[in-house]
Amino acid sequence: MDQVLLLDIGGVVLRSGHEMMALLGRRRPELAGETDRRGHLGPLPDPRWEMALAGTLAERAYWAERAAALGALTGGSTGIPALMSLLYDEDALGTDGLVRPEARALMRDAAADGRTVAALTNDLAAFHEDADLTRHPLFSLFDPLVDLSSAGVLKPDPGAYARALSALGDPDPADVVFLDDMPANVAGARAAGLTTVWVDLEDPGAAFAQARDLLSLAVAA
Repeated sequence: MDQVLLLDIGGVVLRSGHEMMALLGRRRPELAGETDRRGHLGPLPDPRWEMALAGTLAERAYWAERAAALGALTGGSTGIPALMSLLYDEDALGTDGLVRPEARALMRDAAADGRTVAALTNDLAAFHEDADLTRHPLFSLFDPLVDLSSAGVLKPDPGAYARALSALGDPDPADVVFLDDMPANVAGARAAGLTTVWVDLEDPGAAFAQARDLLSLAVAA
C-alpha cells in the first residue's frame, strides 16, 4: 500500500492555541497578563502546560483552565468552545490565517501525488463544536477524518491509533506517516508502529520538511 499522511489537527494543521494566544494578546493588550502565558512560546512561565506535556494534567483540563481564566477576564463564557472562538477569530484573522501554511502545502502536495491524506484528532468537535472552522475547505482533503471528541478513547491510548488504522483500511502501520505536536501522542503512535514526526512548535517547519522526506515529496516551492 502507498504511504499515508496522517495529521493531528490542532497545532499541526491549525496553528496551535498558544500561537493564537499571542495573536489575541496583540488584539487585546489588556489581556496580556493571561495571554503572555502560552506554553514555551510566551514570556511568562506556564507550569500547567509543563504538567500537560508530562502527562500529569490532561490537555483538555489545561484548556478548560485557560478558558475559565480568560472568560472571567472578558466577561464571556468560560467553556473551551468559547475560548477557541475567541482565539480562532475568523473575522479578525481570515480562515486561511488559522491554518499552518506548511501543513496546507504538504496536504495538497501529498493529495496531488495520489497519497491518502487523513486526520486523527482528539478534540475537533469538543473544542470547536460546529464553528465554521470545522468545515474549512482544506479539511475536504481528509479521507478519513477521525475525531475522537466523543469516542471514549483519546491519544495516546493505543485504541486511538487502532481506530485510525481501521478507518484507513488497516494499512501497514509503518506506511503511515503521523504528525502531532504533543510528545506523548507521538510516543503512543510510535509504540503502535506508525512512522512518527514530532511538530516542535518552536520550529514547525522542520517537521514538515521531515515528513516530505519520509513521503518522498518534492520540497515545497
